[in-house]
Parts: sequence; structure tokens; C-alpha cells
Amino acid sequence: MLRDQNLVPLSRQHQHSLALCVRLSRAGEITEVDLEAWQAEIARQFEQEISIHFAAEEKEVFPRAAEFSEMQGLVQELLAEHAVLRSLFARAGTRSLDRAGLAEFAEKLAVHIRKEERQLFEAMQKQMDAKELAVIGSLLEKALADASLACFLPGAATPTKTGRDET
Repeated sequence: MLRDQNLVPLSRQHQHSLALCVRLSRAGEITEVDLEAWQAEIARQFEQEISIHFAAEEKEVFPRAAEFSEMQGLVQELLAEHAVLRSLFARAGTRSLDRAGLAEFAEKLAVHIRKEERQLFEAMQKQMDAKELAVIGSLLEKALADASLACFLPGAATPTKTGRDET
């Protein structure tokens, strides 16, 4: 099923996170892995996009989806997964993930994203009418505004909201 335009902003962010998961999985196959660099990237992505993404889902998407009995259990699972993922992001922030922790992080994040895309979003598109999805889309636009303004340039000393290196 094609993604409803009102859910596309979340799907785009999911693509960013899945790309990170793929890169982490590939890096895990390398003998020498720079744990510090990977954890810095994970922490940066959480700060600039994923924390905002999670908050938007928890405030705007999950409560509306949970109004439908068919999605209540799934919403509870996704909320529990957010808690586990926040813990893993925090561990990356304190640089306490080891190689196995990076692999666990990539696996859990990828599984979570696929569950949202394949189960939650599909169910929402089947259960909700166009007006309900449009309301969610409008609320998401506002909730995700800070994430869309953040732009990290590789190699930049200080990521900024303007996207310019302020070193």
C-alpha cells in the first residue's frame, strides 16, 4: 500500500534511521570498529531528529491510533520499544555501547521501524478516513518542525539549526 501523504514525513525519517542501521550492520563486519565515532553519530541523530520523531509519534500518532481497538496492543508495544530504544540511545550518548551493543541497537531500531511502517501505518491507513489522517499530518508538520530545521554536516564542528558550520 502506498504511504498516505500525511505519514510521509515520519516515513522519510524512518529511512534516515534505517540507513544508519544498515551502515552499522556493515561496520560490524569490519575487524576494527571505531566505537566512539559510531556512538557519537547515534547520539547526534537522536538529538537532532529521533527524539523529536519519538515525541511526535507519542503525542500525535499513538494516541489517535489507540482510539481504534485493533491498534491498541500495537501502540503499547511501540511505546515499550521507544523506552528500550531511548535507553540504547542514552548508552550511546555516554559511550557505553560495545560492539555487541551497537549490533543490538541496529537490530532493535530496524525491527521497530519496520513494525511502525508495516503494521501501524498500514492499519492507520485502513482504519482512519482522509480527514483523520489530514489532522494527524497537520499536527505532525508542527511537531517535526525542529527536526526538519536541524542539519548536521559531516565534519562540521558544531551542528546548527541553520545547517552552517559555526566553528
